[in-house]
Amino acid sequence: MTYFKHSVLAAVVTLAATMTSLHEAHAQPCEQQTFEEAKYVVCTLEPGKADLRLFWKNADGAPYRAFSSLAEAVRAEGRTLTLAVNSGMYGADFSPMGLYVENGRELKPANTTEAESSAGQVPNFYKKPNGVFFLGEASAGILPTDEFLKHRPKVRFATQSGPILVIANKLNPIFIVGSTDRTRRSGVGVCERGAVRFAMSEDGVNFHDFARLFREHLKCPDALFLDGGRGVGLYNPEMGRNDRSWHGGYGPIFGLVE
Repeated sequence: MTYFKHSVLAAVVTLAATMTSLHEAHAQPCEQQTFEEAKYVVCTLEPGKADLRLFWKNADGAPYRAFSSLAEAVRAEGRTLTLAVNSGMYGADFSPMGLYVENGRELKPANTTEAESSAGQVPNFYKKPNGVFFLGEASAGILPTDEFLKHRPKVRFATQSGPILVIANKLNPIFIVGSTDRTRRSGVGVCERGAVRFAMSEDGVNFHDFARLFREHLKCPDALFLDGGRGVGLYNPEMGRNDRSWHGGYGPIFGLVE
């Protein structure tokens, strides 16, 4: 997409300089925020101490599906799950729809399929460009999928989702101002000073407004859509949240372990 060409190249060149260590990050309490009358929960990882990971299957090889199941598994290791969110779209078997890397192992390859529209609708995952959120040895980043595959950065964790909301401070041009396609939405951004921010809307919002939340309110030059509707979920004991998915469970999950 020509709109992104120069911005993507700039993002690749500056990636290493703009990202800070997540090995030295800690989760500040999630908080409720309002942007243009819509309510959100925003959770931020800032420089400090933390361990952000991706989880999919338990020791028996079955998907965790529920935040509480993951919390119990982490607790059995003598640690605490302090934050969890759905890490992207997944299939009926709770497997990720695209690239999934956990602890340096690629458990599912990137999905570069071109989806055919149905009644004028393209599933969100396939809206262009989609992208990859990844954690390296000491940094986080978001790149369009084709750029990620071209450069193949070394990663510890990675998840593919779509569409990209913001890249190099540019909104995805496919979004429509004032669109009536409103639902709850979740996403992740790599933001100023390398902070990673998760945002989940409590109200129905369209893609254009959700992308602007990241760029203008949360100061994230790069952001990726994770899921919408019944797939939006949050685990945060401090807020009394242990959401469940109305799809029968979640697929891969972002988890912050302490």
